[in-house]
Amino acid sequence: MTSTIPPLRADGTGRIVDGPGGYTGVEAGPEWAAEVRRLAKERGATLLAHNYQLPEIQDVADHVGDSLALSRIAAEAPEDTIVFCGVHFMAETAKILSPEKTVLIPDERAGCSLADSITADHLREWKAEHPDALVVSYVNTTAEVKGLTDICCTSSNAVDVVASIDPDREVLFLPDQFLGAHVKRVTGRENMLIWAGECHVHAGINGDELTAKSKSHPDAELFVHPECGCATSALYLAGEGFVPEDKVKILSTGGMLDAARETGAKQVLVATEVGMLHQLRKAAPGVDFQAVNDRASCPYMKMITPAALLRCLVEGKDEVHVAPDVAERARKSVQRMIEIGNPGGGE
Repeated sequence: MTSTIPPLRADGTGRIVDGPGGYTGVEAGPEWAAEVRRLAKERGATLLAHNYQLPEIQDVADHVGDSLALSRIAAEAPEDTIVFCGVHFMAETAKILSPEKTVLIPDERAGCSLADSITADHLREWKAEHPDALVVSYVNTTAEVKGLTDICCTSSNAVDVVASIDPDREVLFLPDQFLGAHVKRVTGRENMLIWAGECHVHAGINGDELTAKSKSHPDAELFVHPECGCATSALYLAGEGFVPEDKVKILSTGGMLDAARETGAKQVLVATEVGMLHQLRKAAPGVDFQAVNDRASCPYMKMITPAALLRCLVEGKDEVHVAPDVAERARKSVQRMIEIGNPGGGE
């Protein structure tokens, strides 16, 4: 088909404007979607979109999911180019699992406050203080941190990963303090040290908001991501009888989708980044899904705009690179997690 979107000039301008919040100037619509798909086919690319992406980005993608599931799809895809609509550490993970492929992210500035909460130097220093400890890292970390990790984990398998470790072995868990607290609570493990990192979006979904929302919707189920600052409050509400225990579910994003398809509830309160609501509503259109905090929107995720995706496909930018030695070490930490037997969902 003939594109009705004006071509970009060689310097990347045209209708696309580069600003501090990302690329703008192109509106999503049928013509944009058709052009994106045409360019992806022309480039031999598969489009991956994280659950927290803008709805229009999710809808144009070939695959939508959490970061680890998407990275594994990327490794099996026949296309030689992967366009990862997500944040930078996710595209790195895809590159780690598909070192021979070209991996592009529509805006390399799309970072992650959680992944940035621990650097490789921080981890080296922490390991030096606890030389006999085993390091468990959430997948929401940089490639360099994964390369210094013994076993990776996801939010859905973190409990299984930690439980698989010799109970006498000290564990360094990073970087999310709320997920770490959840794992420590479930496993009862005392010799587990937790890094004080957080996702600023999930941390901002607090217990007061959850309590108020659940009391005003007494028949609703609660889907709570373990990265949330309100996860402990959700369990407290169940323990004190404010909410029936069977209505409180601590879930990864993939777990939320599975639970959505099976729920008998008419209404579900969701504590995670608001982009997740789009996939939940598609999975169970008869259920009323409401955000516990409708301001819980990640500005980094939302940097992958329609303009950014179009620019990426036209110019082949931004390419993600991981040093081969770092990728090899990081790949081993992911493989050890898979060998435990429950590769899990992802975030």
